[in-house]
Amino acid sequence: MLTGCVPWPADLAERYRAAGYWEGVTLFGMVERTIARNPGKLAIVHGEERLTYGELGERTRRLAKGLLQAGIAALDRVVVQLPNTPMFACAYLALTAIGAIPVMALRAHRRTEVVHFVNASGAIAYLVPDAIGSFDYRTLAREVAAECPSLRLVLVDGEPGPGQRSLRELAAGAAHGDAASLPSHVDPQEVATMLLSGGTTSLSKLIPRTHDDYVLNARLCGAAAGFDADTVLMAILPLAHNYNLASPGMLGAFYRGATVVLAPSGDAHTVFSLVERERVSVIAAVVPLIVNWLDSDAATRYDVSSLRVVQNGGARLQPELRARLRSRFGCMPQEVYGTAEGLINMTQLDDADELVLQSSGAPVCDDDEIRVEDESGRELPDGEAGELVTRGPYTIRGYYNAPDKNLEAFTPDGFYRMGDIVRKRGRYVFAEGRKKDFINRGGEKISCEEVEGFIVEHPKVKAVALVAMPDPVFGEKACAFVIAHEGQTLTFDELVDFLRARGIASFKLPERLECVDAFPVSPVGKILKRALRESLVARMGAQQR
Repeated sequence: MLTGCVPWPADLAERYRAAGYWEGVTLFGMVERTIARNPGKLAIVHGEERLTYGELGERTRRLAKGLLQAGIAALDRVVVQLPNTPMFACAYLALTAIGAIPVMALRAHRRTEVVHFVNASGAIAYLVPDAIGSFDYRTLAREVAAECPSLRLVLVDGEPGPGQRSLRELAAGAAHGDAASLPSHVDPQEVATMLLSGGTTSLSKLIPRTHDDYVLNARLCGAAAGFDADTVLMAILPLAHNYNLASPGMLGAFYRGATVVLAPSGDAHTVFSLVERERVSVIAAVVPLIVNWLDSDAATRYDVSSLRVVQNGGARLQPELRARLRSRFGCMPQEVYGTAEGLINMTQLDDADELVLQSSGAPVCDDDEIRVEDESGRELPDGEAGELVTRGPYTIRGYYNAPDKNLEAFTPDGFYRMGDIVRKRGRYVFAEGRKKDFINRGGEKISCEEVEGFIVEHPKVKAVALVAMPDPVFGEKACAFVIAHEGQTLTFDELVDFLRARGIASFKLPERLECVDAFPVSPVGKILKRALRESLVARMGAQQR
């Protein structure tokens, strides 16, 4: 396995292979099996563009050869920051086909995060679109390249900038020139992709997922969602998210030979018109989208009879919203609760009502080991709240190049500490919240420590505490409590402009500022964020009256 990664112990690895969990197939090999079964089956729909599995395979192979010609080799890390287009699927699969390792960035990430991803992974290449809306990713790529010595290649989907190369020209050159042949063997036990941790205490850590374990992830999640060749999955959220990539997501659909419809937005009319046109059967969603759909009459204007499942991931969907979803659209709500580090829990489509509406699901694999522990590491009985810890055939054994973090995040016997407080009943878990200090903005995790670190750099700021404030659509948003230096006054616009200049993702920006003279503290001097939250909720309630 790639140096800097922690392998599974030999005895467990052998057990997982013997049980048939690890199939010994790569991610692109998985897709090639589907192509061989039915090359004419529709694989991807994006606007008017429609790709069959045969066309997907051909485009992927051409691009893979072009990437090889450009100097990308097996085990090279490549940061991928592409939007939801067929090019994303082709580029992702092409990298895995040659044994390179895509590092998944999100469209919202900016200079600070991308520089971290490149430097932490040692990436030699960076894949971006030319521009989306008013934001030019080619400029971002130049800024990143100036700070990252390892980066030697910027590939652009669209018109490249100075010193950059076109992804499409690479593929075209491979199709018409003497293209290098694809590697005859990529080790399924090797790292296939690097996902990003939620970054609840710092900038994201890198999560190395192997071909073996990620194929399994996609396979099991697809099975729990009832995917088959007739499934039509709508993807709205970024494909770079573990949820939309393989839980079950795009790869879960490709495993079964299903069709993936890429929606341009989560707007209710856009979504339901696509459901009607493409006969969508499953939508992968999050709380804010579901709330907006339930508050819209758009579904009444379209034929949504094909819709059988709406999945929810990222943050818990309240039981009453699950019930409304089922009655309003005549489909099943399905919770998808887990982590990019591995464990995925899903409610089953035939579960009893109590579990469908109340629980966060059960592990998708029989050999997912789960425990609920107290602060001292003592296992708790069913019904008691504690931290969820897990290990299994698709849960990593350690972050990439992070031995100190691994000591904190993993138990001596290899269980991953998820940082979530849950109650367990049999194999079903009931999530109650996070152990660590973070804000969950509609499924996007915001590290309070990270953002506080940027805010305190402002010359007017003496101290800061970032806390979650309730929001009816996103669940939570960030509010910055700030103590300014004596004689200074800080405005909300000043703070946001300062943070934007630091190049952080827009979803991490505070959406309210409270200037205070002092923070409530415990007897040992720890800021009492709960007290800040309570005072904020009371203030917001008074303002609404």
